[in-house]
Amino acid sequence: MLFRSPAWDTVVYWALDLETGGLDARRDAILAVGMVPVRRGFIQLRDAYRTLVRPEDGSSIAPGSVSAHQLVWGEVSEAPELPAVLEEVKRRLGEGVLLVHQKTIDVGFLKQACKRHRVKWPEPRVVDTVDLLKKIASVRSPEVPREMLALNLSRARRQYGLPPYQAHDALTDAVATAELFLVLRKTLGARTVRDLT
Repeated sequence: MLFRSPAWDTVVYWALDLETGGLDARRDAILAVGMVPVRRGFIQLRDAYRTLVRPEDGSSIAPGSVSAHQLVWGEVSEAPELPAVLEEVKRRLGEGVLLVHQKTIDVGFLKQACKRHRVKWPEPRVVDTVDLLKKIASVRSPEVPREMLALNLSRARRQYGLPPYQAHDALTDAVATAELFLVLRKTLGARTVRDLT
C-alpha cells in the first residue's frame, strides 16, 4: 500500500548550512551552523538559528578554509561546544524536513559529529537543492553533461535570477538555500514532499 505524501507546504523545512575547518568530516571541525525555517512556503527569518562552534580537541582549521569563511581560532574558542549545538540542530529537525545544498557535505558532517559524540542522528527526510537542480536539468536538457550544470549555490542562484549574497556565512547560505528551494519547487511544480526527495 502506498502512503500519500503530504503537500509540500504543510511541512516545515529547516534550511541548514555549515562552515567547516576543511572538507573531511572524519577529521575537520564544524565551525558554524546556520538554520532558517520555511513554513507554509515562507522563510521565517525571526526563527533563524546561528551559532559558532568551538572546535573539538585536536581539530584544526585548514588554512584554505579560512580564506573562504574567515573564521579563525580566536573567534570560535569561546563558542558553544559541538554536543550542545547538535542538540539544538536535532530539536529543530524534529519539526520537519532538512533542507540543504549539497547533502553529501552537510549531512556527512552532521552524521559524523553525532556518531563521535554518541548523539542519535534523527534520520530526517532530506531535500537537497543540488538534487532538484539535477532533476530540472534532466527534464529540460537531458543532453547537458552533469559537469556543465550550475550546481554551485551562487551560480545556481544567479541562473534563477536570485540576488547575490556574500558566500560562506552559515546563516546567509542557509537563507540562500531556502530561497533557491522555493524557486526550484515552483519550477518543478512539486506538489508533495515526495516530489522533492
